[in-house]
Amino acid sequence: MNRQLFLMAHVADRWVAIDAGDVDSVVDIGGIVAVPRAPGAVRGLAALRSRVVTVIDTRVTLGLAPTATPKRAVIAQIDGHHYAFLVDALEDIAPFERHPLSAGLALDGGWDAAAAGIVERDGEPLLVIDLKALIPVADRAAA
Repeated sequence: MNRQLFLMAHVADRWVAIDAGDVDSVVDIGGIVAVPRAPGAVRGLAALRSRVVTVIDTRVTLGLAPTATPKRAVIAQIDGHHYAFLVDALEDIAPFERHPLSAGLALDGGWDAAAAGIVERDGEPLLVIDLKALIPVADRAAA
């Protein structure tokens, strides 16, 4: 059995798993400064621990309504840039075995692009999401 660590996060009324190896830290997010002409999923910029991070509204990336009041975020460094991915809540890190997505599994909206597998927690399947897939395409091209 090949188990790895995953961070449990709550996004848009569902629990998801994020590969803990992709996570730098988790934070309470404070002030976010809007960026004119940024893609809709880019909520803005925030200063965290003496660095500026691009704040990604995970809900918008998944094709849902924006996060009402951002409070928590998962910080990750991707292609040399730091990003804060907004989440509704965070739980703990736990070991799970990742399984591939079932052939023919239909996921709506941005969930399909972000899906990177499935883990099972207490008999309930949780979608593994890839943080890199949540970055708007224009922002990834600039990186």
